Formats: sequence, structure tokens, C-alpha cells
Amino acid sequence: MKFKELIQQRYSVRSYKNQEVEKDKLIQILEAGQMAPSAVNSQPWHFIVVQETNNHRKFSEIYHRDWFNEAPVYIVICGDHSQSWKRNEDQKDHCDIDAAIAIDHMTLQATELGLGTCWVCNFHVQNCIDFFQLPDSIEPIAILSLGYPSDKGSLQKKRKPLNEIVHWESF
Repeated sequence: MKFKELIQQRYSVRSYKNQEVEKDKLIQILEAGQMAPSAVNSQPWHFIVVQETNNHRKFSEIYHRDWFNEAPVYIVICGDHSQSWKRNEDQKDHCDIDAAIAIDHMTLQATELGLGTCWVCNFHVQNCIDFFQLPDSIEPIAILSLGYPSDKGSLQKKRKPLNEIVHWESF
């Protein structure tokens, strides 16, 4: 599959089949995140995989939506602020940026493998910290739901035209 086709096929899945994700596919997705670039190669991410039924039930306290509960796998992407690069001039922490690149790699790998994802940022952060007993330097950044889509998402994505977002030589 060509890259343009891949990015056009990726969409936020909100309906999953009751079908287990094969371990080899899950590993490929995690490896895609592992291979993502990061500022000064700091790789400040951790991926927590949630698959067990008991953890699924408890996990609904972190983010509760009916469609989300259908997903057979969740990957909680965390950033380690003690490892992330900070820009010298203004101390801008690149942890979120690095994690976002890893997440994007994982979503695209999942799409190529016939799986669907939804990138969730609107969750109960403190519940997540408590559930996983995260150390102070570790921040839960996003949750990726993962599974086989039960719908065929629209390939018609609403996007601003290039002339609204591209600036040549100056703003």
C-alpha cells in the first residue's frame, strides 16, 4: 500500500468487532512506536498494554464511552519527563511531541495491518495515574483503542484547503 493510501484509510474507529488482536500484530504496532523519532533520540515514552477482561472493566473509570468498551486492546502512551529533551532557549519540553510521533506511527501500522484505532486524550488523568501507579515523572498522554473495526469509516476526511494552512516564505 502506498503511503498516501495508508493515511487516507486511517480514521478514528468508534465501533469494534468482538475479535482478539493477534499478538504478532500487536508487537508490530508497538515496534512501530518504538521506531519513532524523538528529540535528541531521548525516546521518552512507555506503552502500557491493557487486554485482560478484569482490567477492561476497571479501565472504564478512566474513560467511559460505550464504543470504547468494545475495543479489545488499549495502549496507554505515557511520557517520561525525566527523560525528555527540553529546548535550551525556553525549556520547552518535547515529551508530548515525541509521544505523539510514536502514537502516529502506531496508528498507521495498525491501519496497514487491517486494524483500527482511536486516539483518546479526553480521559481522567488522575484515575489513570492511580490505576497504573505511575511515578511522578511519568505522564499519561493518550490512550489508543485498538481492534478490528466493525464499520467502514469514511475516506472523505474534512480538511482545510492547503491555501489556508500553507504559507510560502512568510506568514
